[in-house]
Amino acid sequence: MNQPESDEGLFDHCPWLYPEQASQAQRAAQEQRRKRLLAGAGAVRLGEGCFVAETAAVYPDHLDLGDRSYIAAHAYVTGDIRTGADCTVNPFTVVRGTVTLGDGVRVGAHSSLLGFNHGTEPGLPVHRQPVTSRGITIGDDVWIGSHVVVLDGVTIGDHCVIGAGAVVTKDLPAWTMAAGNPARRIRDRRDPRESGPGSGAGASTAPAGTAPRPADTPALVEALSAFAGAARAQAVDVLDRCRQPATGRYVDRPGTEPTVRAHCDAVEIADLLLGEAPPRLSAAEHVALLRDLQDPATGLIPEYGAPPPVPGPAGVPDDGAAAYHVLCVGYALDLLGSSFAHPVHAVRRTTADRLVTHLAQLPWDDRAWHAGAWVDSWATAAYWNLRLGAEAAAPGALEALFGRLHTRVDRRTGMWGSPTPRDGHLQMVNGYYRLTRGSFAQFGLPVPYAERVIDTVLDHARDPRHFAPGRENACNVLDVIHPLWLCARQTTHRCEEARSWAATQLTAALRRWHPGRGFAFGPAPDGTGPGRDPGLQGTEMWLAIIWLLADVAGVADALGYRPRGIHRPEPALPG
Repeated sequence: MNQPESDEGLFDHCPWLYPEQASQAQRAAQEQRRKRLLAGAGAVRLGEGCFVAETAAVYPDHLDLGDRSYIAAHAYVTGDIRTGADCTVNPFTVVRGTVTLGDGVRVGAHSSLLGFNHGTEPGLPVHRQPVTSRGITIGDDVWIGSHVVVLDGVTIGDHCVIGAGAVVTKDLPAWTMAAGNPARRIRDRRDPRESGPGSGAGASTAPAGTAPRPADTPALVEALSAFAGAARAQAVDVLDRCRQPATGRYVDRPGTEPTVRAHCDAVEIADLLLGEAPPRLSAAEHVALLRDLQDPATGLIPEYGAPPPVPGPAGVPDDGAAAYHVLCVGYALDLLGSSFAHPVHAVRRTTADRLVTHLAQLPWDDRAWHAGAWVDSWATAAYWNLRLGAEAAAPGALEALFGRLHTRVDRRTGMWGSPTPRDGHLQMVNGYYRLTRGSFAQFGLPVPYAERVIDTVLDHARDPRHFAPGRENACNVLDVIHPLWLCARQTTHRCEEARSWAATQLTAALRRWHPGRGFAFGPAPDGTGPGRDPGLQGTEMWLAIIWLLADVAGVADALGYRPRGIHRPEPALPG
């Protein structure tokens, strides 16, 4: 994905971008790739609009690739493979043996469909055992998550969803949502909790760990519905309270100075509660105000009245408003149907060596939140660059980021960083949220050691220094519920405890709404943050937190909204 524009490297890794963004030279290169495949050994048919990555190892006996289907970078495809239309074989996926896919099958990165097997009789060495193949059959409209293994002889019915990391050893009937090793049924995809307002495509983002809706929640459902109705009715008042009529800018709370983040929070709140741009200005006017802030030389966004930000040694600054603006301005523009005017050049020029050196120098031991926030900002800048059709960073830098994260994670906690005597797990857990939001979650990749993460986070959530009544703030609650929600996509580990914690926090959160003024961020022991006065930052964060809490508790449909910005549950860039 970090190849020069003159070749197909970007599309090898992100082939969904090819139909709209490929140049004539890139289309010609793909046509040559098609000709080589058609002329090679084995029977090959490629439908209209197909894409096969140059780096994919495709050596089939028979390949029938349906219209608008693709095989991405470093996939390994051999045997008798037949797909319907609109099928996706994502990077580093293995498809071998006899495998048949229906229409609209999505196979996540690093998955393996193994339509063959070896014998295991004791009279012969393993390498001399006969190979057998009963084949794998997958129906229409099936989503197979990342790092899934499907074994020979399995049939997966239409409309199934398989959670990341699952090992599928037995047939699954249509509409099944399954996860685990061995994979087991979690529920039916047609369950009413997935069909409420705001569900839409990809609504089921947590097939692995979603607990069924408890039978004793009618009061909570009613309370959520009433809250959402009141919040929508009061949304314009909440936004107008913090708007400067003369400039069109927003303050976080009356009496404070206007900030770029406050404007972005207003966009997020309006999208959640009103389904449109903040009132008083058109969407185009909001877009113009935000796009004009970007420094064309670096691609970074300063605070109002501040000079252009100075890039850090590996692109984004180590701290400050400019680092967060990469997130909030980018997603505000996205919600308004637009994008940055320029790539984030400061990150696009980052080499793998500079990135790895800077990652090693971040304050993981005592300020893990700041380290995780930097990773969030850098990875998000790389994501926006990809969205603009530019290089994410210098060749190999994005891969180096994930390689470094995978090799430096603590297997005991699933985290990066260490507890501190003063704060316990606070820095580590809060840094985990920021780091994984911008990297694994945003790019649609499974997190390592999900069960250990859940253990660490639930242990942290019992710390009275941060979670005694009256001490919770938006940052600390978000940084617990998002990891619990994210890891529930991969495992059912301690899901009942997570659901119970979510339901308790949800009941408390609903009581924090101030009519006509929104939510306060909440107290912070060190005096940082907006505090107890209702404002836009607290409102934006708590609205997203309430959705995450409600989804883990199994009652999110009652809200009728779903985050689409910074706190969106779906990956921004599917794996």
